[in-house]
This record gives sequence, structure tokens and C-alpha cells, in this order.
Amino acid sequence: MSVPLTTEATAACCAPRVTEAVSVEEAERIARVFKALGDPTRVRLLSLIAGGDGGEACICDLTEPVGLSQGTVSHHMKLLAEAGLVTREQRGRWAYYAVDRDALDAAAGALRPA
Repeated sequence: MSVPLTTEATAACCAPRVTEAVSVEEAERIARVFKALGDPTRVRLLSLIAGGDGGEACICDLTEPVGLSQGTVSHHMKLLAEAGLVTREQRGRWAYYAVDRDALDAAAGALRPA
């Protein structure tokens, strides 16, 4: 047997406690970043790049540490670039990647309360 709530109790319970949320577009952007970071190989690749000489790494230097083919690593790097987590610079035959620290900081702070 349920007891009906009083108007006062209902009003206190139903008072809006959420005052702000990210926009739909911002939520989609943040979700792409977290989706890209949801794969352990991509997290390792970011770590390797961040620890590379000058904070960058050539694609040719990333395959052996993660034990994957160049094509597979390129696919992972494409997803990281599309999420905005790395920048890519073509130097002759090879692509060099650098971590976009502003994007990482934004991802880290995306869900932090204001």
C-alpha cells in the first residue's frame, strides 16, 4: 500500500537540481574523444607519442612497440586524429604525429563540474 506524497514533499523532490549541461554538439564531440580513448592500443599510442623525442613520433616508430602492422596502427592514428587528439604532419614518405595537449586537457575537463 503506497502513501500519497504531499504537495510539499513532491515539490521538494521534483525541484530541478540540474542547471546546466553541455550542448548536443559538444556532447557528440566529447563522446568521439572518449570513444577514441576507449581502446587500449590507442591509449598506448598516445603515450608513446607524448614520450617521443620532441613530443612527436613517426608512424614507423609506433608499430613495433604495440606489435601491430603499419596499416593497423595507421587506422588507430586516423581515429585519434579525427577525434582531435593528435596532429599529423607528412614528411616525405612518413607521417609524424604529435599529441594535441589542449584537446587532452579539454577531454579531461569536459565532465568536471563548473
